[in-house]
Amino acid sequence: MNYVLAWVKASRLASQSYIFLPILMGQAVWVAQGGKLNLTAFFLVQLFGLFDQLYIVYANDYADQASDLINGTPTMFSGGSRVLVEGLLKPVELKIAAILMVILCLLCGILFSVLFGYHLMTPLMSVGILLLWMYSYRPFRQSYRGGGEILQTSGTGLLLPLIGYYAQSGTIDAFFWSLLLIVLPTSLSCAIATALPDYPSDTKTSKRTIPVLIGLKNSKIVIMALNLLSIVIFYFSGFSIQNSALAIVVYLIPAAALLGMVPLIKAMPGDSRMTGFVAIAVLTTLSLIGAVTASLLGY
Repeated sequence: MNYVLAWVKASRLASQSYIFLPILMGQAVWVAQGGKLNLTAFFLVQLFGLFDQLYIVYANDYADQASDLINGTPTMFSGGSRVLVEGLLKPVELKIAAILMVILCLLCGILFSVLFGYHLMTPLMSVGILLLWMYSYRPFRQSYRGGGEILQTSGTGLLLPLIGYYAQSGTIDAFFWSLLLIVLPTSLSCAIATALPDYPSDTKTSKRTIPVLIGLKNSKIVIMALNLLSIVIFYFSGFSIQNSALAIVVYLIPAAALLGMVPLIKAMPGDSRMTGFVAIAVLTTLSLIGAVTASLLGY
């Protein structure tokens, strides 16, 4: 039972929300264009999202063993799953699991080709796999060299919505590219926010994350500014929620979350307030993507 729980911990399933919602939003674009949701494609592409998320967390844990070992300020959003640090699993087990997830991701792409004739799906999913490789592994290791947050944003804010849309439509030509004006800034803010708690260990291991490069205070200001940009664009973009009760929630949560960051602006790694700041930043991003998705689906 302890071994099973160790794998549950390593899987960090709460982070599935970063993957599930962008893929769902991409499919919602197709519905908003008058398309009919194909349930087989829906379950298959979301299954890819699960495998992709598991690949990310397993592969990152394996790649970041050294920095995680000296990380004294982990949170539920950062610092890895800690299964290697705590000796709950062996590195080789995570390596094998990550490789297995890659195979399952590619299998999903192949099934899209077989079932629907969507031959671009495997290359798109392969790009997703490559982004994590570039983030954590040689010869790129952009999380150390700089630009890791850009790779994260490219994956969650651009690639995953495109994969979701392509899964339903079989094309990317008619995608609502203007959505990226809302999604990309807040996705970047989320990527920066989740790096905040790791600032001490990232500094020691010479990781060139944005918090390390510009400092904690400036990073928090950038996070809030990016979220404010996404919120303003969303409010003035013409998206509407038909259900009045849902509309109140949808429009209030991002703004309220942004305001909630203000009293936590001085939070430092290791402080419970830092966890609160990151949690609110993540909530802002997820609530915005959720709001766009709900609007597209006609709620």
